[in-house]
Amino acid sequence: MKKILIAMASLALVCACSKQSNNDEVIVEKPQVQVQDGRFTPEVMWSLGVMSEYAISPNGSQVLYTLRYTDMELNKNNAELYLMPIEGGDGERLTTTSQSESNPVWFDDNTIMFCRGNQILSMDLNTKRETVVAEHERGFEGFKMAPDNKSLVYISTIPVKRPEHLEKLFAGLDKTTGRINEDLMYRHWDNWVDEIPQIFYAPLENGKAQMDKVVNIIDSTFECPMRPWGGTEQYNYSPDSKTIVYTCRKKTGYDYAHSTNSDIFIYDIESGKTVNISEGIMGYDQNPVFSHNGKMVAWESMERDGYESDKLRLMVMDLENGVKTDLTADFDYSVGSICWSDDDSELFAAVSYRGMSEIFGFNRETKEVRQLSHGYHDVNGIQMNGNTIVATQVSMQYPATLYAYKTSDNQAEGTKLSTFNDDVLSQVRMGKVEECYVKTVDGKDMLTWLIYPYDYDSTKTYPALLFCEGGPQSPVSQFWSTRWNFEVMSGAGYFVIAPNRRGVPGFGMEWLEEISGDYGGLCMQDYMSATDWAASLPMIDRERIGACGASFGGYSVYWLAGHNYGVKGYNDGMRFKALLAHNGMFNFEQQYLETEEMWFDNWDLGGPYWDWNNPQIKKSYSNSPHLFVDKWNAPICVIHSEFDFRIVASEGMAAYNAAQMRHIPSRYLYFPDETHWVLRPQNSLLWHRNFIDWFDTYLK
Repeated sequence: MKKILIAMASLALVCACSKQSNNDEVIVEKPQVQVQDGRFTPEVMWSLGVMSEYAISPNGSQVLYTLRYTDMELNKNNAELYLMPIEGGDGERLTTTSQSESNPVWFDDNTIMFCRGNQILSMDLNTKRETVVAEHERGFEGFKMAPDNKSLVYISTIPVKRPEHLEKLFAGLDKTTGRINEDLMYRHWDNWVDEIPQIFYAPLENGKAQMDKVVNIIDSTFECPMRPWGGTEQYNYSPDSKTIVYTCRKKTGYDYAHSTNSDIFIYDIESGKTVNISEGIMGYDQNPVFSHNGKMVAWESMERDGYESDKLRLMVMDLENGVKTDLTADFDYSVGSICWSDDDSELFAAVSYRGMSEIFGFNRETKEVRQLSHGYHDVNGIQMNGNTIVATQVSMQYPATLYAYKTSDNQAEGTKLSTFNDDVLSQVRMGKVEECYVKTVDGKDMLTWLIYPYDYDSTKTYPALLFCEGGPQSPVSQFWSTRWNFEVMSGAGYFVIAPNRRGVPGFGMEWLEEISGDYGGLCMQDYMSATDWAASLPMIDRERIGACGASFGGYSVYWLAGHNYGVKGYNDGMRFKALLAHNGMFNFEQQYLETEEMWFDNWDLGGPYWDWNNPQIKKSYSNSPHLFVDKWNAPICVIHSEFDFRIVASEGMAAYNAAQMRHIPSRYLYFPDETHWVLRPQNSLLWHRNFIDWFDTYLK
């Protein structure tokens, strides 16, 4: 492998890989990296391995996981399979292919299974010999094995068929690109809805899936798992392998676009009958898990229809008597990644809690709640291994890493297991992260993360960036991101101010719900309070503060741009001397008609803008940023992507055009092939270089 030197002014990272004439045949290798001066740059960030999936062996002795590396020159990344002892350490690489492996599953202690391309394969760990288990022309988005190893359930897609009265219009027009729609939800997040995912049951014989005996469990026009987030966590086998429990929102078109009411269904494999066990619960019900004795099902449950950020309750149903119990009735926080203890007496979940994601235990009988993990981190996907919980964990200072926690320890910081990024991270001086509390205008304490520049010198003053969170109901936790990476901003020489303003989870439902219907209210005052607090610190130059954010954070930047005048204590009355908005809402009236998930705007804005007799409508739409363009006074960079169907590209173009027509210094970065995120490696690197260059231009 090549050795790479990354200097402070380095503009390119050339990943070591096997160079072939066809990029699709390239095998991406782990780069060898040397970091100069300890600065964490976008190039260094993209050199790190990314772990996203893992599975513990049946005997609990090994962990199988995927690890992805990137070739920046070829604009390609690739995931391979690795095997690690449960005690931790370096992983053994199992695959070396040009196609990514995904969905690692154990068949037995010596055999693993996984997806590659349009196949499900197995591998004998002793010989490394691979065998094709299943093949499908539409490919596999994931699968799960039955506990008895006699069948599997996989996710694939089926095409959405046109109604007959429209299909006849396309007769003989096989080259037309036209689309005809007569209902809503014809596109979702980042895709046109030309196909939908469903789950299929396939029996196994002699290690091969009998694809001629496949049963479509859904057999309808409904999607399962639910787009865009759902995967194999949305269904599970019963311990006896006789039934399958799954999540489904049995709605399409207009009804789908206006409702979050999904349910939990149990499918009997022998009879083919399906029963809805969450009927009457009107919000999201998702991610069901059977107890080990098969007598109970637990799932995440929201109470209210149309409110996608309602509290995720921990619901348990006794299948023998039909009684449902909310184990979080007296707990003010949302749960996720549910799993059962070995004796089914306790359930464990990841909980967004006061700026972190922590592991909590919930006693099924007493409803007692206890916190297991403690630390500056986000604990994400969790899996049980006897009396140990294995979890993927991140912080603002490191990407996804495997950690282990004992269920008997209520003050655990966890034991680090994986080491694949240690060689790079050991060369980096990360900026210090401080947990601070800022007084809001109504006298409450707001958790605000303060991230220091990596080269902090107490004798100097530094520019600062206010980070505006998206969502809007998303926590400013100890997350790691390849877009909003606070340590990249630190490495560029900035303080980062990251407040958990009104509307984020982890601080109780009252704090969470103070944003809906009040986008220009306390949440914006919270941003101003955090900025003024930071500006009072001796190490921050109050005349060199910028603001940035995406989605609702992009809206926040646009709104702050229109309220950035007459502020006492700042030169020219301006808090912010430069701004950057990514995929933000600019014109609420247009946004209402351009987005796809109508339940979101109906809940958070109160409904359609033409309902002017509704006082809530007047309040919400009067805070649309486009109404305050006449007050804009600071340079602004606008970024938007063509395949963002949540907040479409015309929003960003309109904001940029408005700045240009006002003669405000402005820049427009447009990605014709990205979505609500920026996922392609070179696009991401351009995004970061533009981000740093923009703020350096106006704040340094």
